Amino acid sequence: MDSPDTSFLRTLCSLRWLATAGQAIAIVIATWLLGLDLPQLPLWSGVCALALFNLYVQLRVHGSNPAPLTAFGHILVDVIMLTWMVGWSGGIANPFGSLFLILIALAALALPRRWTHAVAATCVAGYAASAAFGRPLHGGHLDAVHLLLWGTATNFLLSSVVVLVFATRLAAALRERENQLALLRERFVRNEGIVALATHAASVAHELNTPLATMTLLTDDIAEQCADTPELRDDLETLSGLLVQCRERVLALAAPAEGARNRARTTIGNVLEQWRLVRPTVQLQRNADAPLQLTLDASVGHLLQVLLNNAADAGEQAGQAQVDLDIRVHDGQLHGQVRDYGPGFNANQAALPGTLFNSGKTHGMGVGLALSHATIERLHGELWMRPAEGRGTRVGFRLPLANLEANA
Repeated sequence: MDSPDTSFLRTLCSLRWLATAGQAIAIVIATWLLGLDLPQLPLWSGVCALALFNLYVQLRVHGSNPAPLTAFGHILVDVIMLTWMVGWSGGIANPFGSLFLILIALAALALPRRWTHAVAATCVAGYAASAAFGRPLHGGHLDAVHLLLWGTATNFLLSSVVVLVFATRLAAALRERENQLALLRERFVRNEGIVALATHAASVAHELNTPLATMTLLTDDIAEQCADTPELRDDLETLSGLLVQCRERVLALAAPAEGARNRARTTIGNVLEQWRLVRPTVQLQRNADAPLQLTLDASVGHLLQVLLNNAADAGEQAGQAQVDLDIRVHDGQLHGQVRDYGPGFNANQAALPGTLFNSGKTHGMGVGLALSHATIERLHGELWMRPAEGRGTRVGFRLPLANLEANA
């Protein structure tokens, strides 16, 4: 995100190029067409000095984040050069002396109040100096009154263009900055909620560990007693597998946070196996060339499971328990797309929630997709949602593999 000072310096650079070209054209027109006796050496020296300074500034503005003091220093150079040019070309009689007001207006839009006051003071001092020590105009084909009138009209048109174009540009940059700050505030609130949720989950995980272990033992005992009942034994084996998965998740939650280097890892194949165990009644169709052995961060596996579960819920709601998964590696990125056969969504109202406890489901908690958003942002990826052909919804994501490996 560009700072307002950086946008301000870029605006000043553009204005300087306009001023340099305008001053050169004005000197040529005033000397050759209007016949004014202007001192050529001081004026052309000022044009060249301004152009060289602007070239130096433009080479250093990219990627910089200057303080208001630096921006004030740049305006101070503009004030000095404008004072020099106006002073050598008529002083107070020069209609372009009102260009000092443009610098004050731009400073008021982009700089803090005290720096704006400093800019206004320097502009007043510059205008006073050019008026007191300015060199009067001599010669010319027009009398002083007509020259002042035509110069004032030209100055008005030029000032109108500058204020319209560049002030609008600065205002748009400030609005964009405010929008980005609002987005950062929303993310901060969401991340605070995620941290609080993780802390609470760790404490609850310790409490659930013992009952889950007991349930696992009881399930194994019942399975041994029901060895002669195949249907019941199969159901108990499924239940035992679910309990093992729950214990693994609980242990992962209860483990102490040791930083990103010790994050749990999984593969796409393991994620799909675990999901099939939890949703055995939903038909999963995936692409044959899916990279099942690709190792992922556990948070990416959670993202994939959330998308599959949401698609399964939508399909079951519409009476078609089917989910299509297309996941592949292309150009150094992991591309995934999940398609459901549910009722679809309203394109004017649909949005992927980025806040906790804001769910579109009747019994949803609004946690899954919020955590998924956090994962996508942390890995600098992209999450999107579009209507599917016929009916249903397509939700996809894109993650750079380099970021997945860096979080290993």
